[in-house]
Amino acid sequence: MKNKKMKIARVEADVSQEKLADLVGVTRQTINLIEAGNYNPTLKLCTAICKALNKTLDDLFWEE
Repeated sequence: MKNKKMKIARVEADVSQEKLADLVGVTRQTINLIEAGNYNPTLKLCTAICKALNKTLDDLFWEE
């Protein structure tokens, strides 16, 4: 399942995949895979992404 919430939050924050990757210590490809739904990030990475985008875990990773 694609992570549209994360992509939308990233775009709204005007942060590129490359910049987000640098902020959380992963590669741009990892960010791309998460957004495409092809990679299940660790809780530690999820938390880092949330902090970088000023969002909560529920905002970005909770499935309804």
